[in-house]
Amino acid sequence: MSAQTYAIHDAATGQFSHLLKQWRHARRLSQIDLASEANISARHLCFMETGRAQPSREMVQLLGAALELPLEEQNALHVAAGFVPPYGDLGLEAVNLQPVRQALDFILKQQEPYPAIVVDGRWDVRIRNDASRRLFRTFHASYDMEAGLADNAMHAVFHPRGLRPFILNWDEFAGQMIQILHRDIAQGHRVAAQLLDEIVVYPGLPADWKLPRAAGSASPVMAMKLQKGDLRLAFFSTFTALAMPTDAALQKLKIECFFPADNATATKAHELAL
Repeated sequence: MSAQTYAIHDAATGQFSHLLKQWRHARRLSQIDLASEANISARHLCFMETGRAQPSREMVQLLGAALELPLEEQNALHVAAGFVPPYGDLGLEAVNLQPVRQALDFILKQQEPYPAIVVDGRWDVRIRNDASRRLFRTFHASYDMEAGLADNAMHAVFHPRGLRPFILNWDEFAGQMIQILHRDIAQGHRVAAQLLDEIVVYPGLPADWKLPRAAGSASPVMAMKLQKGDLRLAFFSTFTALAMPTDAALQKLKIECFFPADNATATKAHELAL
């Protein structure tokens, strides 16, 4: 099954009824279920799905919330209904988001001497702290990847000439990483579906990684164990997202903080910071 199975097609003005029905099916809801969630009549919902009734802006907002759509998909739903999208999608470059950028810089600085990065919805690294550069420089120097892929966290893990050759527990670690992509897809992030399609063509990936799997009873903390020559490092990560963002690009940001999984890694991180 292709990752495109999970993707919702791009919205175009006038295609609201089609897009609404797609999302209802993606969320595995009946018309009665969705109508109940939105506190509207099933008859009205049916009329909107067949194009017999046109929604107001308030109705589009209500349905987007009831479907628990990401902000970018709520924007698409508004455009499909003929309305201006309500949520910005300017990202960290926007002048009014500079306080957010300053907060992210502060968080990354506080993580020193351990690495921390900020990735966007495509898992492109947008910001990194100095510890990330110090500790991962040796591995980055050996990358032999196509232009534009080296700064993508997912491609670096799965590309055969990226970070992958240096991850001692690659099968286990990469298996967990690809499930994060599946969870992003299930939540409705179309860029995650596109990224998964790019990832699964790399050699050596088990066929069942193309599909999401149920959460198992594995350890709640997965370490990434790295080695190049005499340098050995082991980190586990935490991911943090911004609470209740009103910008679609900000909603997709993740802050990944790396913590030493053993004393040797902690010692090395402090030594390199001197």
